Parts: sequence; structure tokens; C-alpha cells
Amino acid sequence: MPEIWIAVAERTGVEALRRTTREEPNYDVLMAGRIELLSEHGLTMSLIEEVIASLEPLDGALEFLDELRSITQVIILSDTFEQFARPLMAQLGWPAIWCHQLLTTDDRITGYELRQQDQKAHAVRALQSLNFRVIAAGDSYNDTSMLAAADQGFLFHAPPNIIAEFPQFEALQEYGQLLSCLRGCLGHAGV
Repeated sequence: MPEIWIAVAERTGVEALRRTTREEPNYDVLMAGRIELLSEHGLTMSLIEEVIASLEPLDGALEFLDELRSITQVIILSDTFEQFARPLMAQLGWPAIWCHQLLTTDDRITGYELRQQDQKAHAVRALQSLNFRVIAAGDSYNDTSMLAAADQGFLFHAPPNIIAEFPQFEALQEYGQLLSCLRGCLGHAGV
């Protein structure tokens, strides 16, 4: 899906909301800044929901997910929020998504509750403790511990700064490349 915060920045003209986990490795710092900006500019949850309702999956994303789900189970580990994710997941055929929770009061975002710190890496290790083999892909600082914990990790559509800082992960740019690598990791066309 497109970056929600970038879409909000484009809609509102608040350019500082364009900052994402691709630039800021500390999620708490990033979210505190976002919440402060929302308050400062009087931006409501309703406005953000309007922006989210206008978003569509990236070209090829649904087809990629459908193909991937035909060969294995898929879980999206995300640092988004349940309130943001629902309409987006509907467009993607309701894949499983594990994410966080926003706190709101009177249509204002006042805070957030993380599932837990570094939840992506914890989720990978929990799945591995159940004897699942985990193959992961991500594009941001907040994905790198997940990629390191996974049995195999790939950078996908990552910006140059992330690729340069984390050369231990193969960097891919196209859905076909990622699907081919995932199939190779699985060792066959099925689970």
C-alpha cells in the first residue's frame, strides 16, 4: 500500500508528515513527532480516514499477494495501526495483519499502543518456536530486526540508504524477483 503518512502530508500540505521509518529508525520519536504535528495543525482522525479511503494498492500488489497465498501462508507484520489497516486490507483480500492500536479522543489521535517493542522480530521468533520457517521482506529501519531474525530476509523496494546500511540482505525491486526468491526459499511451489 502507499505510505499513509505521505498521503496525509500531500493532502494537508504538512510536509514534515512525509518522514517515515525509511528515514527515522526510532519509531517512538517518529510517532511522537507525528502526533505533535497532528495536534499543531488540527488534523483529525476523520481526515486521515478520508485520505486512507482514497488509497489503492500499489500496482501489482494484489496479484503478488494472491500468487504468494497460493503457495504459502502470508502474515503482514506492520507498524501501522488497526484503525488505518482495515480499509486497506479489504482491498487486498483480507490478508492477516499484525499491527498496533491508535488511541483517540474526540476525533484526535492522542497516542498509540504498540503490540510490543520490536514486535516484528518477536513475531518471527514466536513463529519459529512453533517450527514455522519464516521468510521475510521489508523496506525500512523498523524491518531490519525482523529480517535478521527470519530464516531468510530480503529488502524490497528499500531506499538507497537502507540498502547501503544493511548489505547483508539481498535487495530486490520487482514483485517477480521477490516471488522468484520466495519460491526458491520454499524449495517448491507449495507450503
